[in-house]
Formats: sequence, C-alpha cells, structure tokens
Amino acid sequence: MRIIKKTLIAFGMFWWNFLVGDTPELFLAVVAILGVVSIFQSGHSHVLMIVLPGLVLVALGASVSRAIRKR
Repeated sequence: MRIIKKTLIAFGMFWWNFLVGDTPELFLAVVAILGVVSIFQSGHSHVLMIVLPGLVLVALGASVSRAIRKR
C-alpha cells in the first residue's frame, strides 16, 4: 500500500511540474483559452480565427511582463 501511495504521489508531482512548472499563470491561461475555444467551436469558427490569436498574445504578454517585473 505504501509503495502505491508513493508512486501515485510521484506521478502526480511529475504532471504538476510538467504542466504547471514555474509559471502557473500560463497554465491557467491555456485552460481559459481552451474553455473559450470550446464555447465558440459550435459553429462560430470565424470568431475563433480572431479571438484565439488575441488571447494567446495577451497570455504571453502578461507572462513576459510578469517575468520582467520579477527581474
């Protein structure tokens, strides 16, 4: 039982470090962007062509500005 618990904790920590890592705001931005895409996907693909790149640029800009402020 103890080995299974350690294995599950290690597995969870791997995925947390892989997906979230040092920038949790980018992970949350990706989740939010995927949510917006899933909402507009049902027949509004022309809106996605405008909204998706804009959301990605906003998320990356916010991440870069946060990194610059930390420095």
